[in-house]
Amino acid sequence: MKFLLAGALLMTASLQAQKAPAKKNVLKVMRLTNQYFMNKWPDPGKSIVTNRERPSNIWTRAVYYEGLMALYAIDKKKQYLNYAIDWGAKHKWGLRDGIQTRNADNQCCGQTYIDLYLMDKKEERIKDIKASIDLMKGTEKVDDWNWIDALQMAMPVFVRLGVIYNDTSYFSRMYEMYAFTKYKHGGNGLYNQAEKLWWRDKDFVPPYKEPNGANCYWSRGNGWVVAALVRTLQMLPKSDPHYNEYLQDYKDMLKALLPLQREDGFWNVSLADPTNYGGKELTGTALFVYGMAWGINNNIIDKATYRPVMLKAWDAMMKDCIHPDGMLGYVQGTGKEPKDGQPVTYDKIPDFEDYGLGCFLLAGSEMYKLK
Repeated sequence: MKFLLAGALLMTASLQAQKAPAKKNVLKVMRLTNQYFMNKWPDPGKSIVTNRERPSNIWTRAVYYEGLMALYAIDKKKQYLNYAIDWGAKHKWGLRDGIQTRNADNQCCGQTYIDLYLMDKKEERIKDIKASIDLMKGTEKVDDWNWIDALQMAMPVFVRLGVIYNDTSYFSRMYEMYAFTKYKHGGNGLYNQAEKLWWRDKDFVPPYKEPNGANCYWSRGNGWVVAALVRTLQMLPKSDPHYNEYLQDYKDMLKALLPLQREDGFWNVSLADPTNYGGKELTGTALFVYGMAWGINNNIIDKATYRPVMLKAWDAMMKDCIHPDGMLGYVQGTGKEPKDGQPVTYDKIPDFEDYGLGCFLLAGSEMYKLK
């Protein structure tokens, strides 16, 4: 009888541990963190000044708007939509460096421009981003994405254009570029097919090693790839010849992340070396939560395996990262490896506050949908 009772208690505890957060609580924290940012940046067209001045349609801000659009999808506040439209309008729906740019960072804003076009089909919203991608498609060059962040910045743009114009050439070119990054950049590609994780760029492929002798897998970089695959699979027709490869890469990455989660629920900035600037970090963790929650919500990955991992990570962010005024702590600044933006702490304001919030809102949008 005693053993039966103990078993029942363990089962109850297990079920409670896997209980999804209340929707109202998820929405509350998304609203709080977003309002902090909107209050800080009342003019969405204002330039960003750090070590120098940059226009506010750069990739860091574009990632924030990805998150804002995900928030708007579950919380139809007119102020969110107007804030996004105002951002696009103040940039005349243009790209940094114009339509000639091939840089994925400059094209990231196109994701939100296109999403806003789908709500109100004003040609001005889509004209420049389409022109930029069409110019790329008009060449044979496919090696532009030589750092893995680029996958998240640009792949969802190609997918959206392919769907809108019913033109599979966008999907074909996207795959050619993805495949070059995966199989060829840095010699043999930036994807380690044995360990199912990605080196950030050619600077980190072997023989480069972390201090503990492991491969250098940057958390946020791999988070960008997870997000790229999610945002590609969301819209790519299942009939696409490369759909299953993207899906398999997504599943393999999530599986590789399972044993690398910290005891406190976060992932280290160096996924395979906790001794190299180990510690809590929000951006990579949020992107992994986004990927896992989306997979659970769409019955793509095993709920029993991933739900506890995802909930542990979400709870860690709730407990340790949210300031009373909505600022996010433990956000690693811009860079490409563990040492960049250090130290990563609760109180430190990173060089850009926008993309960390974007990652968090993407995660929250899928956590909100959990059953």
